[in-house]
Amino acid sequence: MPVITGALGHMTVSLIDDMMVGSIGPIELAASSLANSFLFIAIAIGIGFSFSVTPLIAETDGEKNVAKGRLVFQHSMLLIVILALILTVGMWYMKPVLDLLSQPTEVVKLAIPYFEVVALSLFPLVLFQGLKQFSDGLSLTKYAMQATLITNVVNVVLNYLLIYGIWFFPKLGVVGAAWGTLISRIVMLVFMVYILMTREKFQAFLSILKYEEIKKTILLKVINIGFPSAMQMLFEMGLFAASVMLAGALGAYPQAANQIAIKMSSTTFMVSVGIGVATTIRVGNQKGLRQFYDLRRIAFSNFMLIFMVMVGFTVVFMLTKNMLPLLFTNHSEVVSIAATLLIVAGVFQISDGLQAVILGGLRGLQDVYVPMFITFIAFWIIGFPVCYYLALHTELKTLGIWVGLLFGLTTSAILLFWRFNYLTKKLIKKYH
Repeated sequence: MPVITGALGHMTVSLIDDMMVGSIGPIELAASSLANSFLFIAIAIGIGFSFSVTPLIAETDGEKNVAKGRLVFQHSMLLIVILALILTVGMWYMKPVLDLLSQPTEVVKLAIPYFEVVALSLFPLVLFQGLKQFSDGLSLTKYAMQATLITNVVNVVLNYLLIYGIWFFPKLGVVGAAWGTLISRIVMLVFMVYILMTREKFQAFLSILKYEEIKKTILLKVINIGFPSAMQMLFEMGLFAASVMLAGALGAYPQAANQIAIKMSSTTFMVSVGIGVATTIRVGNQKGLRQFYDLRRIAFSNFMLIFMVMVGFTVVFMLTKNMLPLLFTNHSEVVSIAATLLIVAGVFQISDGLQAVILGGLRGLQDVYVPMFITFIAFWIIGFPVCYYLALHTELKTLGIWVGLLFGLTTSAILLFWRFNYLTKKLIKKYH
């Protein structure tokens, strides 16, 4: 539950941004959508790479090997700091690309100044994510949850002050939301560092890595899990970013409606992320203990859990499809398009949740390369062509984008389940 709450809190930052920006107008909502979809490419790489920390730490925790855990943590954070710097600088210099994406001119004009500020939040976000995955790997999940809850409070207050110009604060509109996100993510990182420095459980891991302790084997082990994990996240989030671009090619209103559907489905998806992280931790623990019957039982229990949860969310989306868009805007055309999209979004949540949790199980097994290729095939060989064709060459338009997403996510869930089932049966046969 703390992991799920923390993941939901993580998403709520951008969800609140969209709600408050959407109250200004649909063009502003489309602008933040465009900027964030571009930024999500870098966020996917950073967060995906940080996922390597959890299974490695969970395995050392299962082995009760603190010295090994310290080396894994220190090597991981060294790589994550370097990656965070590269991503932040890279995104800053990529902002001219927004002009080249065939998006509505009025949207791009607002998106660029928003992007200039929010891109800087990449650095604290990726560092926080690394510390979060470390803490989660030790099954100490409440601290990241607390950090994200504090972040949301800070973000709401700053958004209110800076978007609307309350008290003596300047009225910055959509750019005010970007400043709120940046400052709140810095607060989130500072809080997590404070927790690590002051809690006894973490002290044995914090001794700074000496130069002579740097081991090529550990760096390669982190990279060998982190790189494919980053690619898995990139392939999925890249597909959703591409959906924003396709919606933008259809106009600002379809793009705003598409963003509403993405934000609602992404919010419920955070439950899948939380259960997926829990699956990674527990599978990693059992792998360290070589208890493969229990490993399989735990994983399949989590697959059933997320299936039931996502069916519940599907019912909620179906029943409230006409009300949920009103949280973002009162614009009738945007609300109408978004309501239709939420029907498909409700259905694909089941596949999306399953594939996320199965990926968590595979990550706990430290099996990442085959899943990387599976997600590429599912999202870009199957999902994106369907999105592109149905959106631009049929009357389905924006709805066609979501049908394509459904195809990609369902293919991913089926193939990943086959992979997990095959590997766990193989391990049981080998060790039992």
